[in-house]
Amino acid sequence: MKILDKYILKTFLAPFLATFLIVLFVLVMQLLWQTFENIAGKGISFSFILKFLYYTSLSIVPQALPIAVLLSSIMALGSLGENYEFAAAKSAGISLQRLVRPLVFLTLLLSGINFLFLNNIFPYAILKQQNLYYNIKKKKPALALIPGSFNSEIPKYQIKFDEKYGEEKNLLKNVLIYDLSSRKGNQKIITANRGKIISEEGSRYMTFILYDGYYYEDHTKTTRSFSKQKNMPASQATFKEYEFNIDISDLVGDGALDEERFTNSYKMLKLEQLNDTIPILKTSYIDLMASRAKSISSITNSKELHPYPDSLRIADLDATSILSNFDLKDKIGILNGAKTKMNSALTSVKNNLKSIKWKRKTLNFFDSEYYGRIALSFSCLILFFIGAPLGSIIRKGGFGLPMILAIAIYVTYFFGNTMGKNLAEESSISALLGSWISAMVMIPFGIFLTRRATKDKGLFNIDAIILPIKNLFIKFKSKNDH
Repeated sequence: MKILDKYILKTFLAPFLATFLIVLFVLVMQLLWQTFENIAGKGISFSFILKFLYYTSLSIVPQALPIAVLLSSIMALGSLGENYEFAAAKSAGISLQRLVRPLVFLTLLLSGINFLFLNNIFPYAILKQQNLYYNIKKKKPALALIPGSFNSEIPKYQIKFDEKYGEEKNLLKNVLIYDLSSRKGNQKIITANRGKIISEEGSRYMTFILYDGYYYEDHTKTTRSFSKQKNMPASQATFKEYEFNIDISDLVGDGALDEERFTNSYKMLKLEQLNDTIPILKTSYIDLMASRAKSISSITNSKELHPYPDSLRIADLDATSILSNFDLKDKIGILNGAKTKMNSALTSVKNNLKSIKWKRKTLNFFDSEYYGRIALSFSCLILFFIGAPLGSIIRKGGFGLPMILAIAIYVTYFFGNTMGKNLAEESSISALLGSWISAMVMIPFGIFLTRRATKDKGLFNIDAIILPIKNLFIKFKSKNDH
Protein backbone atom coordinates (compact mmCIF):
# COMPACT_ATOMS: atom_id res chain seq x y z
CA MET A 1 0.00 0.00 0.00
CA LYS A 2 1.33 3.40 -0.94
CA ILE A 3 2.04 6.10 1.61
CA LEU A 4 -0.68 8.32 0.13
CA ASP A 5 -3.32 5.57 0.54
CA LYS A 6 -2.26 4.98 4.14
CA TYR A 7 -2.52 8.68 4.87
CA ILE A 8 -5.98 9.00 3.29
CA LEU A 9 -7.24 5.96 5.21
CA LYS A 10 -5.82 7.31 8.46
CA THR A 11 -7.48 10.67 7.82
CA PHE A 12 -10.82 8.87 7.31
CA LEU A 13 -10.66 6.18 10.00
CA ALA A 14 -9.90 8.51 12.93
CA PRO A 15 -13.13 10.56 12.59
CA PHE A 16 -15.04 7.44 11.48
CA LEU A 17 -14.39 5.56 14.72
CA ALA A 18 -15.14 8.66 16.81
CA THR A 19 -18.38 9.53 14.99
CA PHE A 20 -19.53 5.90 14.93
CA LEU A 21 -19.21 5.57 18.70
CA ILE A 22 -20.86 8.94 19.30
CA VAL A 23 -23.79 8.21 16.98
CA LEU A 24 -24.21 4.72 18.43
CA PHE A 25 -24.24 6.12 21.96
CA VAL A 26 -26.82 8.79 21.07
CA LEU A 27 -29.14 6.30 19.35
CA VAL A 28 -28.87 3.79 22.21
CA MET A 29 -29.60 6.49 24.79
CA GLN A 30 -32.58 7.67 22.75
CA LEU A 31 -34.06 4.17 22.70
CA LEU A 32 -33.22 3.63 26.37
CA TRP A 33 -35.02 6.85 27.27
CA GLN A 34 -38.13 5.64 25.42
CA THR A 35 -38.12 2.33 27.30
CA PHE A 36 -36.87 3.68 30.64
CA GLU A 37 -40.35 3.87 32.18
CA ASN A 38 -40.90 0.14 31.67
CA ILE A 39 -37.44 -0.84 32.94
CA ALA A 40 -36.89 1.42 35.94
CA GLY A 41 -38.05 0.24 39.34
CA LYS A 42 -38.44 -3.42 38.36
CA GLY A 43 -35.67 -4.73 40.60
CA ILE A 44 -33.63 -5.84 37.57
CA SER A 45 -29.98 -6.64 38.24
CA PHE A 46 -27.35 -4.45 36.60
CA SER A 47 -26.08 -7.38 34.52
CA PHE A 48 -29.46 -7.75 32.78
CA ILE A 49 -29.61 -4.01 32.09
CA LEU A 50 -26.15 -4.23 30.51
CA LYS A 51 -27.32 -7.21 28.49
CA PHE A 52 -30.32 -5.22 27.28
CA LEU A 53 -28.04 -2.32 26.27
CA TYR A 54 -25.72 -4.76 24.51
CA TYR A 55 -28.48 -6.25 22.36
CA THR A 56 -29.89 -2.77 21.72
CA SER A 57 -26.47 -1.58 20.54
CA LEU A 58 -26.18 -4.53 18.16
CA SER A 59 -29.61 -3.79 16.69
CA ILE A 60 -28.71 -0.12 16.10
CA VAL A 61 -25.28 -0.67 14.51
CA PRO A 62 -26.73 -0.93 10.94
CA GLN A 63 -28.27 2.53 11.39
CA ALA A 64 -25.22 4.10 13.00
CA LEU A 65 -22.77 2.84 10.37
CA PRO A 66 -24.15 4.87 7.38
CA ILE A 67 -24.31 8.05 9.50
CA ALA A 68 -20.70 7.57 10.57
CA VAL A 69 -19.59 7.01 6.95
CA LEU A 70 -21.40 10.16 5.82
CA LEU A 71 -20.07 12.38 8.60
CA SER A 72 -16.49 11.06 8.53
CA SER A 73 -16.27 11.38 4.73
CA ILE A 74 -17.32 15.03 4.92
CA MET A 75 -14.88 15.67 7.76
CA ALA A 76 -11.95 13.81 6.18
CA LEU A 77 -12.26 15.34 2.70
CA GLY A 78 -13.14 18.73 4.18
CA SER A 79 -10.01 18.63 6.35
CA LEU A 80 -7.83 17.77 3.33
CA GLY A 81 -9.27 20.73 1.43
CA GLU A 82 -9.02 23.09 4.40
CA ASN A 83 -5.31 22.28 4.87
CA TYR A 84 -4.62 22.77 1.13
CA GLU A 85 -3.63 19.12 0.78
CA PHE A 86 -6.01 18.79 -2.17
CA ALA A 87 -4.22 21.64 -3.93
CA ALA A 88 -0.83 20.01 -3.27
CA ALA A 89 -2.06 16.67 -4.62
CA LYS A 90 -3.55 18.25 -7.76
CA SER A 91 -0.32 20.19 -8.40
CA ALA A 92 1.45 16.81 -8.28
CA GLY A 93 -0.97 15.45 -10.90
CA ILE A 94 -3.09 13.36 -8.51
CA SER A 95 -6.80 13.55 -9.28
CA LEU A 96 -9.67 13.48 -6.80
CA GLN A 97 -10.65 9.99 -8.03
CA ARG A 98 -7.17 8.71 -7.20
CA LEU A 99 -7.25 10.30 -3.75
CA VAL A 100 -10.55 8.72 -2.71
CA ARG A 101 -9.88 5.31 -4.30
CA PRO A 102 -8.79 3.64 -1.03
CA LEU A 103 -11.86 5.13 0.68
CA VAL A 104 -14.13 3.66 -2.01
CA PHE A 105 -12.71 0.19 -1.37
CA LEU A 106 -13.07 0.71 2.38
CA THR A 107 -16.70 1.82 1.95
CA LEU A 108 -17.42 -1.24 -0.19
CA LEU A 109 -15.98 -3.35 2.61
CA LEU A 110 -18.15 -1.53 5.18
CA SER A 111 -21.23 -2.07 2.99
CA GLY A 112 -20.45 -5.80 2.87
CA ILE A 113 -19.98 -5.88 6.65
CA ASN A 114 -23.26 -4.03 7.10
CA PHE A 115 -25.03 -6.56 4.87
CA LEU A 116 -23.62 -9.51 6.83
CA PHE A 117 -24.55 -7.75 10.05
CA LEU A 118 -28.11 -7.15 8.89
CA ASN A 119 -28.50 -10.75 7.76
CA ASN A 120 -26.93 -12.54 10.71
CA ILE A 121 -26.40 -10.43 13.83
CA PHE A 122 -29.33 -8.00 13.55
CA PRO A 123 -32.10 -10.70 13.66
CA TYR A 124 -30.39 -12.36 16.65
CA ALA A 125 -30.05 -9.02 18.47
CA ILE A 126 -33.71 -8.13 17.84
CA LEU A 127 -34.80 -11.58 19.05
CA LYS A 128 -32.86 -11.25 22.30
CA GLN A 129 -33.60 -7.57 22.87
CA GLN A 130 -37.37 -7.72 22.35
CA ASN A 131 -37.79 -10.87 24.44
CA LEU A 132 -35.63 -9.46 27.22
CA TYR A 133 -37.55 -6.18 27.14
CA TYR A 134 -40.89 -8.01 27.30
CA ASN A 135 -39.73 -10.16 30.22
CA ILE A 136 -38.40 -7.12 32.10
CA LYS A 137 -41.64 -5.24 31.46
CA LYS A 138 -43.72 -8.14 32.76
CA LYS A 139 -41.54 -9.03 35.72
CA LYS A 140 -43.69 -6.94 38.07
CA PRO A 141 -47.10 -6.69 36.44
CA ALA A 142 -48.41 -4.43 39.20
CA LEU A 143 -46.29 -1.64 37.81
CA ALA A 144 -47.40 -2.31 34.25
CA LEU A 145 -51.10 -1.68 35.00
CA ILE A 146 -52.39 1.52 33.37
CA PRO A 147 -54.95 3.76 35.13
CA GLY A 148 -58.12 4.88 33.39
CA SER A 149 -58.69 1.81 31.20
CA PHE A 150 -59.30 -1.92 31.54
CA ASN A 151 -56.08 -3.94 31.92
CA SER A 152 -56.40 -7.40 30.41
CA GLU A 153 -52.74 -8.45 30.57
CA ILE A 154 -53.32 -10.51 33.74
CA PRO A 155 -54.96 -13.79 32.65
CA LYS A 156 -58.66 -14.31 33.57
CA TYR A 157 -59.08 -10.79 34.99
CA GLN A 158 -60.17 -7.36 33.77
CA ILE A 159 -58.89 -4.64 36.12
CA LYS A 160 -59.67 -0.94 36.01
CA PHE A 161 -58.84 1.90 38.42
CA ASP A 162 -58.76 5.70 38.28
CA GLU A 163 -55.37 6.43 39.81
CA LYS A 164 -52.13 4.73 40.82
CA TYR A 165 -50.14 6.46 43.56
CA GLY A 166 -47.72 5.94 46.43
CA GLU A 167 -43.94 5.66 46.54
CA GLU A 168 -43.99 2.25 44.85
CA LYS A 169 -47.00 3.12 42.65
CA ASN A 170 -48.89 0.15 44.08
CA LEU A 171 -51.82 2.01 45.69
CA LEU A 172 -55.03 2.21 43.65
CA LYS A 173 -58.11 4.41 43.78
CA ASN A 174 -61.67 3.46 42.67
CA VAL A 175 -60.97 -0.15 41.69
CA LEU A 176 -63.22 -2.28 39.47
CA ILE A 177 -62.36 -5.96 38.88
CA TYR A 178 -64.10 -8.50 36.65
CA ASP A 179 -63.17 -12.04 37.66
CA LEU A 180 -63.36 -14.20 34.51
CA SER A 181 -61.69 -17.27 35.99
CA SER A 182 -64.96 -19.27 35.83
CA ARG A 183 -65.06 -18.69 32.03
CA LYS A 184 -68.78 -17.84 32.23
CA GLY A 185 -68.56 -14.12 31.57
CA ASN A 186 -68.68 -11.24 34.05
CA GLN A 187 -70.43 -13.20 36.80
CA LYS A 188 -68.07 -12.03 39.56
CA ILE A 189 -67.58 -8.30 40.10
CA ILE A 190 -65.59 -6.54 42.82
CA THR A 191 -65.51 -2.78 43.42
CA ALA A 192 -63.57 -0.87 46.05
CA ASN A 193 -62.76 2.73 46.94
CA ARG A 194 -59.11 1.91 47.56
CA GLY A 195 -56.73 -0.93 46.84
CA LYS A 196 -53.17 -2.13 47.23
CA ILE A 197 -51.04 -4.48 45.16
CA ILE A 198 -48.31 -6.65 46.68
CA SER A 199 -46.07 -8.42 44.19
CA GLU A 200 -42.84 -9.81 45.56
CA GLU A 201 -39.94 -10.59 43.27
CA GLY A 202 -39.87 -14.22 42.21
CA SER A 203 -43.39 -14.93 43.49
CA ARG A 204 -45.94 -16.57 41.20
CA TYR A 205 -48.80 -14.72 42.93
CA MET A 206 -49.97 -11.12 42.96
CA THR A 207 -51.89 -10.11 46.10
CA PHE A 208 -54.75 -7.60 45.96
CA ILE A 209 -55.93 -5.95 49.20
CA LEU A 210 -59.13 -3.94 48.68
CA TYR A 211 -60.78 -1.55 51.15
CA ASP A 212 -64.37 -0.25 51.49
CA GLY A 213 -65.85 -2.20 48.64
CA TYR A 214 -68.68 -4.28 47.27
CA TYR A 215 -68.67 -7.89 46.11
CA TYR A 216 -71.20 -9.50 43.75
CA GLU A 217 -71.23 -12.98 42.22
CA ASP A 218 -73.92 -14.51 40.04
CA HIS A 219 -74.17 -18.30 40.49
CA THR A 220 -76.28 -18.78 37.37
CA LYS A 221 -75.33 -21.76 35.24
CA THR A 222 -75.11 -20.81 31.58
CA THR A 223 -76.64 -24.14 30.47
CA ARG A 224 -80.04 -23.36 32.04
CA SER A 225 -82.90 -21.64 30.25
CA PHE A 226 -83.65 -17.96 30.72
CA SER A 227 -86.70 -18.66 32.87
CA LYS A 228 -84.63 -20.80 35.23
CA GLN A 229 -81.75 -18.31 35.28
CA LYS A 230 -83.99 -15.67 36.89
CA ASN A 231 -84.57 -17.98 39.84
CA MET A 232 -80.94 -18.89 40.36
CA PRO A 233 -79.19 -17.41 43.43
CA ALA A 234 -76.55 -14.70 43.61
CA SER A 235 -74.32 -13.58 46.47
CA GLN A 236 -73.38 -10.04 47.38
CA ALA A 237 -71.72 -8.32 50.28
CA THR A 238 -69.96 -5.17 51.36
CA PHE A 239 -66.56 -5.33 53.00
CA LYS A 240 -64.08 -3.17 54.85
CA GLU A 241 -61.10 -5.22 53.71
CA TYR A 242 -60.91 -8.00 51.16
CA GLU A 243 -57.73 -9.87 50.19
CA PHE A 244 -57.20 -12.38 47.38
CA ASN A 245 -54.34 -13.76 45.28
CA ILE A 246 -53.99 -13.94 41.50
CA ASP A 247 -51.84 -16.61 39.92
CA ILE A 248 -49.51 -14.85 37.46
CA SER A 249 -47.22 -17.79 36.73
CA ASP A 250 -48.42 -17.90 33.10
CA LEU A 251 -47.54 -14.24 32.74
CA VAL A 252 -44.09 -14.10 34.29
CA GLY A 253 -43.09 -17.74 33.74
CA ASP A 254 -40.35 -18.98 36.04
CA GLY A 255 -38.83 -15.54 36.36
CA ALA A 256 -36.11 -16.23 33.79
CA LEU A 257 -35.51 -13.00 31.90
CA ASP A 258 -33.69 -14.84 29.12
CA GLU A 259 -36.79 -16.84 28.18
CA GLU A 260 -37.64 -16.49 24.48
CA ARG A 261 -41.38 -16.00 24.02
CA PHE A 262 -41.40 -14.49 20.52
CA THR A 263 -39.37 -15.96 17.68
CA ASN A 264 -41.41 -15.42 14.51
CA SER A 265 -41.35 -11.64 14.08
CA TYR A 266 -40.24 -10.51 10.62
CA LYS A 267 -37.32 -8.60 12.18
CA MET A 268 -36.05 -11.81 13.81
CA LEU A 269 -35.64 -13.71 10.54
CA LYS A 270 -32.65 -13.87 8.20
CA LEU A 271 -32.99 -12.94 4.54
CA GLU A 272 -33.23 -16.56 3.41
CA GLN A 273 -35.93 -17.18 6.03
CA LEU A 274 -37.81 -14.10 4.87
CA ASN A 275 -37.46 -15.28 1.29
CA ASP A 276 -38.98 -18.64 2.25
CA THR A 277 -41.80 -17.10 4.32
CA ILE A 278 -42.98 -14.45 1.83
CA PRO A 279 -44.27 -16.94 -0.83
CA ILE A 280 -46.25 -18.76 1.87
CA LEU A 281 -47.85 -15.50 3.02
CA LYS A 282 -48.60 -14.49 -0.57
CA THR A 283 -50.27 -17.82 -1.29
CA SER A 284 -52.33 -17.53 1.89
CA TYR A 285 -53.38 -13.98 0.98
CA ILE A 286 -54.31 -14.95 -2.59
CA ASP A 287 -56.33 -17.92 -1.32
CA LEU A 288 -58.17 -15.65 1.13
CA MET A 289 -59.00 -13.14 -1.59
CA ALA A 290 -60.18 -15.91 -3.92
CA SER A 291 -62.44 -17.38 -1.24
CA ARG A 292 -63.90 -13.94 -0.44
CA ALA A 293 -64.50 -13.26 -4.15
CA LYS A 294 -66.17 -16.66 -4.53
CA SER A 295 -68.33 -15.92 -1.49
CA ILE A 296 -69.48 -12.57 -2.92
CA SER A 297 -70.15 -14.19 -6.30
CA SER A 298 -72.32 -16.83 -4.64
CA ILE A 299 -74.22 -14.17 -2.68
CA THR A 300 -75.00 -12.04 -5.72
CA ASN A 301 -75.61 -14.97 -8.13
CA SER A 302 -73.84 -12.82 -10.70
CA LYS A 303 -73.89 -15.54 -13.37
CA GLU A 304 -77.66 -15.99 -13.26
CA LEU A 305 -80.00 -13.85 -15.39
CA HIS A 306 -83.51 -12.82 -14.43
CA PRO A 307 -85.90 -15.22 -16.31
CA TYR A 308 -88.06 -13.52 -18.94
CA PRO A 309 -91.71 -14.71 -18.57
CA ASP A 310 -92.28 -15.35 -22.27
CA SER A 311 -90.37 -18.13 -23.97
CA LEU A 312 -90.75 -16.42 -27.36
CA ARG A 313 -88.16 -13.75 -28.10
CA ILE A 314 -89.64 -10.35 -28.78
CA ALA A 315 -88.19 -8.69 -31.85
CA ASP A 316 -88.11 -5.18 -30.43
CA LEU A 317 -86.22 -5.87 -27.15
CA ASP A 318 -84.48 -2.75 -25.82
CA ALA A 319 -80.80 -3.69 -25.38
CA THR A 320 -79.77 -0.30 -23.97
CA SER A 321 -82.26 -0.26 -21.08
CA ILE A 322 -82.85 -3.83 -19.92
CA LEU A 323 -85.44 -2.92 -17.27
CA SER A 324 -87.69 -1.25 -19.83
CA ASN A 325 -88.46 -4.74 -21.25
CA PHE A 326 -90.31 -5.71 -18.04
CA ASP A 327 -93.56 -4.50 -16.56
CA LEU A 328 -93.71 -2.49 -13.33
CA LYS A 329 -94.17 -5.50 -11.04
CA ASP A 330 -91.16 -7.33 -12.48
CA LYS A 331 -89.06 -4.15 -12.32
CA ILE A 332 -89.79 -3.78 -8.62
CA GLY A 333 -88.95 -7.45 -8.00
CA ILE A 334 -85.69 -7.22 -9.95
CA LEU A 335 -84.58 -4.03 -8.16
CA ASN A 336 -85.51 -5.35 -4.70
CA GLY A 337 -83.62 -8.58 -5.39
CA ALA A 338 -80.58 -6.65 -6.61
CA LYS A 339 -80.68 -4.39 -3.54
CA THR A 340 -80.88 -7.38 -1.17
CA LYS A 341 -77.96 -9.13 -2.86
CA MET A 342 -75.89 -5.94 -2.91
CA ASN A 343 -76.50 -5.31 0.81
CA SER A 344 -75.49 -8.90 1.57
CA ALA A 345 -72.33 -8.50 -0.51
CA LEU A 346 -71.45 -5.19 1.22
CA THR A 347 -72.00 -6.77 4.64
CA SER A 348 -69.69 -9.63 3.69
CA VAL A 349 -67.03 -7.17 2.52
CA LYS A 350 -67.28 -5.09 5.72
CA ASN A 351 -67.07 -8.17 7.94
CA ASN A 352 -63.91 -9.40 6.24
CA LEU A 353 -62.25 -6.05 5.54
CA LYS A 354 -60.14 -5.91 8.71
CA SER A 355 -58.84 -9.47 8.39
CA ILE A 356 -57.97 -8.94 4.72
CA LYS A 357 -56.22 -5.64 5.46
CA TRP A 358 -54.21 -7.15 8.32
CA LYS A 359 -53.19 -10.16 6.22
CA ARG A 360 -52.05 -7.83 3.43
CA LYS A 361 -50.22 -5.59 5.92
CA THR A 362 -48.45 -8.59 7.46
CA LEU A 363 -47.26 -9.58 4.00
CA ASN A 364 -46.09 -5.99 3.42
CA PHE A 365 -44.11 -6.09 6.69
CA PHE A 366 -42.14 -9.11 5.50
CA ASP A 367 -41.69 -7.69 1.97
CA SER A 368 -40.49 -4.30 3.27
CA GLU A 369 -38.09 -5.92 5.72
CA TYR A 370 -36.56 -8.07 2.99
CA TYR A 371 -35.93 -5.25 0.51
CA GLY A 372 -35.19 -2.72 3.29
CA ARG A 373 -32.22 -4.69 4.59
CA ILE A 374 -30.70 -4.91 1.13
CA ALA A 375 -31.23 -1.18 0.56
CA LEU A 376 -29.80 -0.30 3.99
CA SER A 377 -26.63 -2.29 3.31
CA PHE A 378 -25.98 -0.09 0.24
CA SER A 379 -26.63 3.12 2.19
CA CYS A 380 -22.98 3.30 3.30
CA LEU A 381 -21.83 3.48 -0.32
CA ILE A 382 -24.56 5.92 -1.37
CA LEU A 383 -23.91 8.33 1.50
CA PHE A 384 -20.15 8.13 0.97
CA PHE A 385 -20.52 9.39 -2.61
CA ILE A 386 -22.49 12.31 -1.19
CA GLY A 387 -20.21 13.04 1.77
CA ALA A 388 -16.84 12.74 0.00
CA PRO A 389 -17.50 15.24 -2.84
CA LEU A 390 -19.40 17.52 -0.47
CA GLY A 391 -16.40 17.60 1.87
CA SER A 392 -14.03 18.43 -0.98
CA ILE A 393 -16.34 21.26 -2.07
CA ILE A 394 -16.94 22.95 1.31
CA ARG A 395 -13.32 22.40 2.45
CA LYS A 396 -14.19 22.47 6.13
CA GLY A 397 -13.10 19.86 8.68
CA GLY A 398 -14.03 19.36 12.31
CA PHE A 399 -17.48 18.85 13.84
CA GLY A 400 -19.00 22.22 12.91
CA LEU A 401 -20.35 22.61 9.39
CA PRO A 402 -19.80 18.92 8.47
CA MET A 403 -22.03 17.87 11.38
CA ILE A 404 -24.81 20.21 10.27
CA LEU A 405 -24.63 19.03 6.66
CA ALA A 406 -24.48 15.36 7.68
CA ILE A 407 -27.54 15.71 9.92
CA ALA A 408 -29.50 17.51 7.18
CA ILE A 409 -28.61 14.88 4.56
CA TYR A 410 -29.32 11.91 6.80
CA VAL A 411 -32.60 13.36 8.03
CA THR A 412 -33.66 13.69 4.39
CA TYR A 413 -32.53 10.13 3.69
CA PHE A 414 -34.19 8.78 6.83
CA PHE A 415 -37.44 10.69 6.15
CA GLY A 416 -37.61 9.32 2.60
CA ASN A 417 -36.87 5.81 3.83
CA THR A 418 -39.54 6.02 6.56
CA MET A 419 -42.10 7.51 4.20
CA GLY A 420 -41.43 4.81 1.60
CA LYS A 421 -41.69 2.08 4.23
CA ASN A 422 -45.00 3.42 5.56
CA LEU A 423 -46.44 3.73 2.06
CA ALA A 424 -45.34 0.18 1.26
CA GLU A 425 -46.88 -1.18 4.46
CA GLU A 426 -50.19 0.48 3.54
CA SER A 427 -49.99 -1.01 -0.01
CA SER A 428 -49.82 2.47 -1.58
CA ILE A 429 -46.60 1.51 -3.38
CA SER A 430 -44.65 -1.71 -3.80
CA ALA A 431 -42.22 -2.83 -1.09
CA LEU A 432 -39.33 -2.68 -3.60
CA LEU A 433 -40.06 0.96 -4.48
CA GLY A 434 -40.66 1.92 -0.85
CA SER A 435 -37.29 0.49 0.22
CA TRP A 436 -35.32 2.22 -2.54
CA ILE A 437 -37.14 5.55 -2.70
CA SER A 438 -34.46 7.29 -0.60
CA ALA A 439 -31.70 5.85 -2.77
CA MET A 440 -33.53 7.06 -5.89
CA VAL A 441 -33.40 10.58 -4.49
CA MET A 442 -29.85 10.47 -3.13
CA ILE A 443 -28.05 8.78 -6.05
CA PRO A 444 -28.68 11.66 -8.53
CA PHE A 445 -27.63 14.13 -5.83
CA GLY A 446 -24.40 12.14 -5.29
CA ILE A 447 -23.70 12.10 -9.04
CA PHE A 448 -24.24 15.87 -9.17
CA LEU A 449 -21.87 16.50 -6.26
CA THR A 450 -19.24 14.13 -7.67
CA ARG A 451 -19.25 15.94 -11.02
CA ARG A 452 -18.99 19.34 -9.33
CA ALA A 453 -16.11 18.15 -7.12
CA THR A 454 -14.27 16.51 -10.04
CA LYS A 455 -14.43 19.75 -12.06
CA ASP A 456 -13.32 21.70 -8.97
CA LYS A 457 -16.49 23.79 -8.94
CA GLY A 458 -18.51 25.09 -6.03
CA LEU A 459 -21.68 23.58 -4.72
CA PHE A 460 -23.81 25.88 -6.84
CA ASN A 461 -22.85 28.19 -9.68
CA ILE A 462 -24.43 31.43 -8.52
CA ASP A 463 -23.27 33.26 -11.67
CA ALA A 464 -25.35 30.94 -13.82
CA ILE A 465 -28.43 32.28 -12.03
CA ILE A 466 -27.41 35.92 -11.57
CA LEU A 467 -25.88 36.64 -15.02
CA PRO A 468 -29.05 35.96 -17.09
CA ILE A 469 -31.04 38.21 -14.75
CA LYS A 470 -28.32 40.88 -14.92
CA ASN A 471 -28.22 40.75 -18.72
CA LEU A 472 -32.00 41.04 -18.87
CA PHE A 473 -31.93 44.21 -16.79
CA ILE A 474 -29.11 45.64 -18.97
CA LYS A 475 -31.16 45.02 -22.15
CA PHE A 476 -34.27 46.50 -20.57
CA LYS A 477 -32.33 49.59 -19.44
CA SER A 478 -30.73 50.10 -22.88
CA LYS A 479 -34.17 50.02 -24.55
CA ASN A 480 -35.47 52.66 -22.17
CA ASP A 481 -32.45 54.89 -22.87
CA HIS A 482 -33.24 54.83 -26.58
